[in-house]
Amino acid sequence: MKKTPMTLRGAEQLRKELYFLKNVRRPLIIKDISEAREHGDLKENAEYYAAREQQSFCEGRIQEIEEKLFHAHIIDISKLSPSTRVVFGATVSIENLNTEDRKTYRIVGDDEANFRENMISINSPIARGLVGKEEGDIVMINTPGGNVGYEILKVEYL
Repeated sequence: MKKTPMTLRGAEQLRKELYFLKNVRRPLIIKDISEAREHGDLKENAEYYAAREQQSFCEGRIQEIEEKLFHAHIIDISKLSPSTRVVFGATVSIENLNTEDRKTYRIVGDDEANFRENMISINSPIARGLVGKEEGDIVMINTPGGNVGYEILKVEYL
């Protein structure tokens, strides 16, 4: 399977979540299942079924995170030589040539993307249009509203 790019920050967040699920959440669920069993007949025991459902979700998420970390290509942007070229992990300031609106985005992995925090997926149309370009370049991005021109104002490796 192909390696998936992920920032160091994104990998650390997944590791923290994995630790929490394995060392805090899982033991609590096991305790809940044990207590629910003590209430007797499991056929009509809603607490037991709720706890088993939580266990299923927890174990599924643990597997999902372990799989993502196993296939991750972790990139520490601070170890790259600073450049004016847009790469995975870079923070890019752009200006819409039609509206003169300015935005700053950080290009991250799919799991880290959060548009509210201006973190966009490497697989988003904007990121795909920016990667490989340099400060001062004009790029055309195909958006749902049509093609939009942007100027790359600044590229930072934070």
